[in-house]
Amino acid sequence: MSEVRPASGGLLPLIYPSVMLGVFFLVPFGIMLAVSFFHRIEGGFYEPAFELANYQRFLSAFFLEALGISLLIAGMTAVICVVLGFPFTYLLTRLRRRHQVLWLVLLLSVLSLSEVIIGFTWSVLLSRTAGLSNLLVWIGLMERPDAWTPGLTAVTLGLVYLGLPYTVLVLYPPLSRLEPDIPEAARTLGASPIRTFFTVIVPGQRRAILSALVMLFVFTLGAYVIPQVLGGPPQWTLAVRITDQALYQSNLPFAAAMAIFLMVVSLGLIGLVLLLGRERQRAA
Repeated sequence: MSEVRPASGGLLPLIYPSVMLGVFFLVPFGIMLAVSFFHRIEGGFYEPAFELANYQRFLSAFFLEALGISLLIAGMTAVICVVLGFPFTYLLTRLRRRHQVLWLVLLLSVLSLSEVIIGFTWSVLLSRTAGLSNLLVWIGLMERPDAWTPGLTAVTLGLVYLGLPYTVLVLYPPLSRLEPDIPEAARTLGASPIRTFFTVIVPGQRRAILSALVMLFVFTLGAYVIPQVLGGPPQWTLAVRITDQALYQSNLPFAAAMAIFLMVVSLGLIGLVLLLGRERQRAA
């Protein structure tokens, strides 16, 4: 009777991912975590230590203001992208397959653009000399051209433009799997297309909507180029503040502490979505 021997290479496929995870994530994270406890010396230097002064600054007005504007911009961008992207994606999935492919290719072409190009393009569109305000003056809706950048509106517009294709790509798979009999049955019972959309389609896609909201919120929370190009210091997100503290303020320990905070918040939100998804699967 022959014995069944375990495959000698059973653990081999796990070695390479584990090494890559350790080299490119765990080691940098450990270094950043250690630096966040270092002591800053006046003049732009720091020395190894273990103190909580950098984390205590989270209660300062500077950090709370930066956190508040980051949460505001991320929340507004996520909501606007989902509000605009969900009906667009739903209508997209109702088209013929050939037309769907065409729209998806156009969306992927938008994603191929650099964030720097998008930021400076919007800065031109929102400027006083060659911006959209000149078109509104020519139409007669404005008396004179005005500059809309830097400002919160400009940052939000730029991030919505950047995040909308991702929204469509996240919502497209669940909406494309939606059975066409569901809206047809609602219409047969007397519901209008708009009522069917809001009472049948939207509630049935709550999990996809929540996933899109969290994905966009985390994505926008770490935005760097758009807030810096289209906004001023009052509209800078945490990512811009981290760079400012590390490079221009020469306060690397506080920048590392803020980076740790940003990463913990992002991972916490992702974990919350995964937990809610598992609970709903168990309930089903």
